Amino acid sequence: MSKREKLIQRFLSKPTDFSWGELKSLLEGFGYSLESGGKTGGSRVKFLHVQHPPVILHKPHPTPILKRYQVEQIAEFLKKEGLL
Repeated sequence: MSKREKLIQRFLSKPTDFSWGELKSLLEGFGYSLESGGKTGGSRVKFLHVQHPPVILHKPHPTPILKRYQVEQIAEFLKKEGLL
């Protein structure tokens, strides 16, 4: 099993300690790219894709761990888009 497949399996298990770095790697593997919001963007970030709608969320802080609802919403979105 490749690193990518392991990451997808981990994400689908909806862990409580899924990190920002793991999410970024996961979405980039699906062809998304991170767009920075500029100086006034705050913690809101947008992942863009050529064929799919953007993924918009708040970057977690002060710890890099995503909230459970974020993991669940992103999983639902990716499934709806046919990426998972």
